[in-house]
Amino acid sequence: MNPMALVITVCAVLSPNTCQETRMVFSSGGSLAQCAMAAPPYIAQWVGEHPKWTAVKWRCEYPHSDDKADTANTIPAG
Repeated sequence: MNPMALVITVCAVLSPNTCQETRMVFSSGGSLAQCAMAAPPYIAQWVGEHPKWTAVKWRCEYPHSDDKADTANTIPAG
């Protein structure tokens, strides 16, 4: 099982222009697309526990996929 990050964009019910991303990490044996298709029950649980927020979109990522390589101090190979 590979860890996946479910990234959910949520907006405040009383202020729909106030949005943020929240992340949940869980194990998945499938692809990113399969993760996204399996996400609705997890999203429903999160929304049920946070009634002031509503989910507007979601995606799956591999953990640390938003990290950027630090190339400032690298030496070119070759």
